[in-house]
Amino acid sequence: MANPISATQRPIDGVFAGGPRRWLRRFDRALILLVECLVALLLAGEVLVLLAGVFCRYVLQSPIVWSDEFAATLFLWLSMLGAVLALRRGEHMRMTALVSRLSPTARAFVDALALTLSVTVLILVLLPASDYAIGELPILSPALQISDGWRAAALPVGTALMLVVGLVRLFEFCRPRDILLALGVCGVAALGVWLVAPALLELGKINLIIFFVGVVAVGIFSGLPICFAFALATFGYLGLTTQTPLEVIVGRMDEGMSHMVLLAVPLFVFLGLMIEMAGLARAMIQFLASLVGHVHGGLSYVLIGTMYLVSGISGSKVADMAAIAPILFPEMKKRGANEGDLVALLSTAGAQTETVPPSIVLITVGSVTGLSISALFTAGMLPALVLAIFLCFVVWRRYRNDDLTKVQRFSRREIGKMFVVALPALALPFVIRAAVVEGIATATEVSTIGIAYSIVIGLFVYRQFQWSKVPRMLVDAATLSGAIIFIIGFATAMAWALTQSGFSQDLADLMTHLPGGAYAFMALSIVIFIALGSVLEGIPAIVLFAPLFFPIARMAGINEIHYAIVAILSMGVGLFSPPFGVGYYSACAISKVNPDAGMRPIIGYMSALIAGLVLIAAVPWLSTGFL
Repeated sequence: MANPISATQRPIDGVFAGGPRRWLRRFDRALILLVECLVALLLAGEVLVLLAGVFCRYVLQSPIVWSDEFAATLFLWLSMLGAVLALRRGEHMRMTALVSRLSPTARAFVDALALTLSVTVLILVLLPASDYAIGELPILSPALQISDGWRAAALPVGTALMLVVGLVRLFEFCRPRDILLALGVCGVAALGVWLVAPALLELGKINLIIFFVGVVAVGIFSGLPICFAFALATFGYLGLTTQTPLEVIVGRMDEGMSHMVLLAVPLFVFLGLMIEMAGLARAMIQFLASLVGHVHGGLSYVLIGTMYLVSGISGSKVADMAAIAPILFPEMKKRGANEGDLVALLSTAGAQTETVPPSIVLITVGSVTGLSISALFTAGMLPALVLAIFLCFVVWRRYRNDDLTKVQRFSRREIGKMFVVALPALALPFVIRAAVVEGIATATEVSTIGIAYSIVIGLFVYRQFQWSKVPRMLVDAATLSGAIIFIIGFATAMAWALTQSGFSQDLADLMTHLPGGAYAFMALSIVIFIALGSVLEGIPAIVLFAPLFFPIARMAGINEIHYAIVAILSMGVGLFSPPFGVGYYSACAISKVNPDAGMRPIIGYMSALIAGLVLIAAVPWLSTGFL
């Protein structure tokens, strides 16, 4: 998954050359360095403010009344500036399955077109965002008593910075002829839309298909980042077929990006990077390897188990895979494991652990639907364990005849020593969960406890903690989070437009009259969410469709917590399924394995996941039994 232009790509014969290019690159570096410093300070500030809030409330019994309000202000700035870095680095979510198959010349044009469309969207957002921020100036925050314009200003400032970065990328990396051709295509398309605009007003709800299916699909499959595809469709629909002020889109973006529960996203991503650097992930893996590494398929079981444990800490699948693959894969290859099978197992283990708390998708579901985050965390653990058992069965079938004569077998004494070493790392998921259950911290705040715990353990137990790496980790966490939260913002606006159009009521009427009742609705939901997960990924899909599907599930008599778990696991299956699932290609990139190598081996693992998913859907107790 990448943006049109990678941040590491070398400039080609762009618009500027010689001296102008050097000045452009210097300006680019200075701007990005400034933004990186700001996001590092903002994320560090979030950690300190929330941790101080927990300490004062729980230990001193004197809560800081303004901590959440201040954190919310910092969060919107962090999200927008993180989105700027994501655009610069090429980390906005984008489907490249089709674009990557084009010839170099055709891909260069498509990349230029994607950047041009991205810049167009940012231009459309800039003025409404400025008007929205100005409108927020008279509003005073309850605790701090400062103008809400300070918070809302993040939207136009972040948009303007993204616009500058997009233009720099366009002129530095794209050939003049590609830029001109992309501008020509956009101009012709805009002229055509303007000419047919009067006719669109008479089409009614057919416009929903034109914009929210046609425009979104064309944008995504042509390599336009998902967030900009959503934005383009929403602006087109509201601007051409309704009288709705475009400022409303920015207001819905603000609403979607300002849920305090989403602050857990950058904090848990940072925690995931922290446990890898501090040595906690390695300690877990070494202990599990000593325990079962000598049995048939032992290291594959270790991979599945470690993904389960690490997912319970980091909340980020990319962080999980990056922490595990470099440690386990070399030894697994020495034992004769096929690299295609390894990347297939890594991908399906990523799908299996989508509901292990503190899953970012679980947090997103809670913020969108209003379901209890604590209940979702409790409900997600057993279904993930069920899928792990199904994967382990496939591992046993594939590796039951392996030659283990040269594999080291550890004594009980050695295993005991490794357990003692790994105990502080193994305790972290339980520390996080206990802090939430006991009311010490909220689902948002608890990550700061994990961060403080990891620093202490990394400094004084494993002694691998390196302060010099913290600034870069802060920037990386903010960048990934910015890409995620920016999608949520535009997906929220798009979901609002769908709701206002009456689509949600039509969908509800259709789904509630399906033959087969709740069972048919659940089966259809699984198919839909697998498809959505492969194209849109879990977070944008859940933000877009949860407000539509969850009320229908409630009317059908399906427990919403159970439905949430099934929906998330279904999207996980789609996310990590080739040929469209971008999670699969992320696993390949981390493992440095050609995607073609895993296509055949992944069939067995995916079949196991789907069988386990059907069982979870059919037995609600697996999701709700411990609530």
